[in-house]
Amino acid sequence: MGAAEIGKRLGISRQRVSQLAQDPTFPKPVAELAAGRIWETADIERWIAEHRPDTTGDDRE
Repeated sequence: MGAAEIGKRLGISRQRVSQLAQDPTFPKPVAELAAGRIWETADIERWIAEHRPDTTGDDRE
């Protein structure tokens, strides 16, 4: 997942995702491309379940 996908998943901006990525509990990206950082979806979903349980509904695409 890129920052845009994470932002959409959480209902926040890409800029806010960048701020969250500074949190030591946030997953480390698996790659840094010219287009930006990429995270493993499972790592992000696990972090959301632990730190943002109010956003774990079935509205995911």
